[in-house]
Amino acid sequence: MLRELRVENYAVIDNVAVEFAPGLNLLTGETGAGKSILIDALALLLGEKSSTEMVRHGAEKAVVSAVFEAEDDAIKVLDANGIDVAEGEIILRREIAAGGKNRAFVNNQPATVAVLKQLAPHLAAVHAQMESLLAFDAAARLELLDAFADVDVDATEQAYQKWRGLRERIADLERDAQDRLRLVDLWSFQKREIEQARLTPEEDERLEAEKRVLANSEKIYAAAMGAYDALYEGNTAAATSLRMAARHLEELAQYDAKFQEALASVESARLVVEDVGITVRDYSERVEAAPERLGQVEDRLALLDRLKRKYGATLADMIAYGEEVARKLDEVENRDEVLKKLRQDLAAAGGEYLETARALSRRRYQAARRLEKLVESELKELAMKGRFKVEVGCSDGPENWSAQGFDRVAYLIATNPGEPLRPAEQIASGGELSRAMLALKVSVESGAGRTRRRARTLVFDEIDTGIGGRAAEAVGRKLRMLGRAHQLVCITHLPQIAAFADHHYLIEKREAGGRSRTSVRRLDDYQRCEEIARMLSGERLTETSRKHAEAMLENS
Repeated sequence: MLRELRVENYAVIDNVAVEFAPGLNLLTGETGAGKSILIDALALLLGEKSSTEMVRHGAEKAVVSAVFEAEDDAIKVLDANGIDVAEGEIILRREIAAGGKNRAFVNNQPATVAVLKQLAPHLAAVHAQMESLLAFDAAARLELLDAFADVDVDATEQAYQKWRGLRERIADLERDAQDRLRLVDLWSFQKREIEQARLTPEEDERLEAEKRVLANSEKIYAAAMGAYDALYEGNTAAATSLRMAARHLEELAQYDAKFQEALASVESARLVVEDVGITVRDYSERVEAAPERLGQVEDRLALLDRLKRKYGATLADMIAYGEEVARKLDEVENRDEVLKKLRQDLAAAGGEYLETARALSRRRYQAARRLEKLVESELKELAMKGRFKVEVGCSDGPENWSAQGFDRVAYLIATNPGEPLRPAEQIASGGELSRAMLALKVSVESGAGRTRRRARTLVFDEIDTGIGGRAAEAVGRKLRMLGRAHQLVCITHLPQIAAFADHHYLIEKREAGGRSRTSVRRLDDYQRCEEIARMLSGERLTETSRKHAEAMLENS
């Protein structure tokens, strides 16, 4: 749910903060007051493109921010991108500098627009003015039906990836002879070079440590002997001082028993110091200048660095690359046998894919029939006597296979009795387009399976385009019904729809200091009645319009 939207120096808005609530939030106001600008600002936070033209004249930058309630799927996106969750909230912020620089933040941590786009489906969906869900591309139309059908395409996707991988391996082996021979020569050289290197995991780390010792043998020997003298052998060695201190403490303990503990501590320290002294002495005896070995180590490290540049960033990567090359060579050398086995595996994988894809297609077809009935019922309640059809179908030949199955989906509608069905995106009337979109959205959201249903924010910019009267009242009722499962933020110019608001906000533009300033305020019951009366009668309110507004609010 969207809790708060804050906009600073964006278009005609200098500084506006709006706190939204659950249910149906309606925004009204005069044309040009900035209603759609608020929706555009929210769309920026969901990954839409920005423009420096939207920075308010005279300002250095525009800032748009919002606070959403954190939801499980959105939290997974944050975790995947290494972003912390802030006490059950997701705070989005975007800054657009007048000079063109654009920055995004999630929970006050720098992020990319790509992260905002990943979060968007789990936070809010913005349906702009005159937009239709039906005009999506083929993938989006299929996704919409899948959301309603509550289908899981994971099994189909895994089967498809397995089948495609086998097909690509077969294609590699079926290259023309010249290309294959050229690759065999390259792979043979790579395999031989990696094998001759006799790579072992973490060898480079061990050699680097040995190199440091060999390259600094004189310094290491001097340091070790210096430590030995200071600890054990020198005139002022720590062990000598501790032995002397122990004798004095032993004498004190003869007169006062409380020094027994101190004596034990000093004796323990002396033993530790002597042990460390002996250790560094033994180490120094093993240190010797070995320029020949140092040269060998440096040569080996140089070889490993050269191979890393060719075959992988780490020794493990290089070893894995060598194994992959060996596998490819084995396939080429035993090409006929391998091809026979791969073709058998491909046929089996194709059968597995068709089994899952056909089952998926059957579920889509059944869901399409249910969705048709729901949408037609919704259209009737929205004062449209139309027919609606969801076409699901395509050949199941390999040329149509994809990770989402082989189906193609089209939405067809006839808006008046006797008219033929045609693609829904070809609806000419803006009012019919808006109502068809709302009918479909209500049907999908109310009929989707439990795993797909989630209470997120739905934003509609002027869904009332081209409608009025009874149709407008029907749209208002549908929006309120949809608001029971989702938070809705809607812009409307129609009092028939405004009367159904759970929360009503008025957007006003005034002139102050020679500049236009936009403000947003939430209306109480009396103010709502006054605003709906204004929407009915215009700037001049009348008692008749007030009474009409009161009646509309009571009926809603």
